[in-house]
Amino acid sequence: MAGTPAVGEAADGVEAVERARQLRPDVVLMDVRMPRLNGIESTRQLLAESAEPPKVVVITTFENDGYVTAALSAGASGFVLKRLPVPQIAEAVRVVAAGEAILFPAALRRMVTARPLGSAEALPQAALTGREEEVLRLMATGLSNPEIAESFTVSLETVKTHVGNVLTKLGAQNRTHAVVIAYETGLVVPGVAG
Repeated sequence: MAGTPAVGEAADGVEAVERARQLRPDVVLMDVRMPRLNGIESTRQLLAESAEPPKVVVITTFENDGYVTAALSAGASGFVLKRLPVPQIAEAVRVVAAGEAILFPAALRRMVTARPLGSAEALPQAALTGREEEVLRLMATGLSNPEIAESFTVSLETVKTHVGNVLTKLGAQNRTHAVVIAYETGLVVPGVAG
């Protein structure tokens, strides 16, 4: 992906969905505010209607928690702010292309502190194994799969299997969604080391 140029541009949300269908990019950088169809609805349409949908990183000028929640609900794999330096936005696209999820830290912090925390027993019928809970806790601290593998001294494939099991059992759309669930249920508490 290094050095891969942009393959298309769109002037509005309707065109963004059409161009993504035609060009079949790996990742779409979707603006929240666009004419005709906003970025959240464009994301929802693109991901719902494509047999092999691209990953979507939603980008905006506004630190609006409603946008973050709506983007994640629509299936976006990432959410970043336009004010970030271009290299950081490019890195966010690379991270999402590699199968990870990304959310700017302040948004995640606000999302989890704005909601009351429950207990770990409140995990939605997840029946996570002890190792899966440990993996989820490490995901919540921001560790990547290779870092988790190093931490446990296991293979990357083993970690990928655990992460996949966590996402499936939680009904999470991506890593970010799983981390939000972990915070919401109290499995992970902000500022408390696991």
